Amino acid sequence: MTAPESPEDGPKPLLSLRNINMTFGGVKALKNVSFDVLPGEVHCLAGENGSGKSTLIKIITGVYRPQSGAVIEYDGQTYSHMSPVTAQAAGIQVIWQDLALFPEMTVAENIAFQTVLGRWPRPVNYNSMRETAVRALARLGVALDVDLPLKEYAIAQRQIVAIARALIGDAKLVFMDEPTASLTQSETDRLIGIVRTLSASGVAVVFVSHRLAEVLEISSRLTVLRDGALVGIYPATGMTQSRITELMTGKTFDQALRVRDVSRNPVVLEVDGLSRPGQFEDISLSVRCGETLGITGLLGAGRTELAHSLFGMLKPKAGTIRLEGKPVRFSSNREAIAAGIAYLSEDRLSLGLIQPQSIADNLVIASLDRIISRGLLSDSRKWDLVARWIADLGIRIGKQDDAVSTLSGGNQQRVAIAKWLATNPKLLILDAPTVGVDVGARAGIFDIVAKLADSGLAIILISHEVPEVYFHADRVLHMAKGRIVNRFTPRDCALQDIEAAVYA
Repeated sequence: MTAPESPEDGPKPLLSLRNINMTFGGVKALKNVSFDVLPGEVHCLAGENGSGKSTLIKIITGVYRPQSGAVIEYDGQTYSHMSPVTAQAAGIQVIWQDLALFPEMTVAENIAFQTVLGRWPRPVNYNSMRETAVRALARLGVALDVDLPLKEYAIAQRQIVAIARALIGDAKLVFMDEPTASLTQSETDRLIGIVRTLSASGVAVVFVSHRLAEVLEISSRLTVLRDGALVGIYPATGMTQSRITELMTGKTFDQALRVRDVSRNPVVLEVDGLSRPGQFEDISLSVRCGETLGITGLLGAGRTELAHSLFGMLKPKAGTIRLEGKPVRFSSNREAIAAGIAYLSEDRLSLGLIQPQSIADNLVIASLDRIISRGLLSDSRKWDLVARWIADLGIRIGKQDDAVSTLSGGNQQRVAIAKWLATNPKLLILDAPTVGVDVGARAGIFDIVAKLADSGLAIILISHEVPEVYFHADRVLHMAKGRIVNRFTPRDCALQDIEAAVYA
């Protein structure tokens, strides 16, 4: 284990934590963790889901109070704990993965609304809010129409709005939780440029990301947590993705191509000339039993819209869909499910799962017909179905009736997959199945995908991360501007060939 660097080793830390412990219901979430951040530094906080990253951030920002003995030193002051008000006043800001913005409000209102908050009601000066928003965006080198509702902007621009809002409070330390999870490569490059701008202006940034290539590109140091304990603090120079993965998980992962011949297997899905104006055009493809077909491309390429049309959520204007040789035209996703198509949404939090409901209820919600007995839901059938899939997919839970929100991202994703497997599908569409999932959990999910394909299930794997489709699909389609522009067979090309085409 690498010992935390002491102030004598370099500049005095802006933030220094020592002896941080946190327990929830008898479970040690943090075990004597130490952590520090230097002024203007870009520092990566790495670890699998459940390793304690979010708990540590919530202690720093005053959401949680650590156990006695903790020492928090920030900007020359010493605290046993901080409150949210104290942390914000001191210039500590967090940009969570869900951004916590207001889509119906304007950009200016989202950026500057905190400037009008107070104990007593008072008139809102919208001109002042606009000026504040424009100045904050200019500091990032970005120009947006601040009078437009936020919902008019894509996720990349919303991310910038969230950063601009953090700067309003004279931020000295900004935590970014999975800021690039939903961004294209070009959008990610732009965000990294903004982070460098912040760093150069003296703002320290703590970057939390499961995309390890970004971690190495932007960070000067990494703090690695595993199971609530500090593994070590490391310089980014000389570090590799495989080494970070090993430190985070305590395991090594080997990536190898799935080289299989499924050309003689029967065709499950055949699409010919499928079109929906403004979203995708002239799409033709097929998927066989036991085959994993990868679809990649930048966000906005039409991948998800195509998946929604195959699943009955959108109606194509032209073209045909055949399932096991028979033409189908779905009016709803219910009809698609009944025909044997399952779709795992890229938006697990909003569309994939119902967060407040139990693990068991989430798992059976798409297959209620299988647990009905004499017109009523059968508890015994429900618990049998749930127990089966929890065991088959290795889902780590406390109790079946716990809220699904209590699970880590990786285990939530397994529940979402189990929900669809319980419908006994012929075709499983996985849309960005590893968004917000750490590297160890990703490996587990792709192990499940491989086993499902080996069992004969036809799979469409959609991802904007080229390595995911390269290493885990039998064939890869590259979509751009709503069309299939390239077709690849991974065993006949290099990863760099597909990346060059997608990111050109």
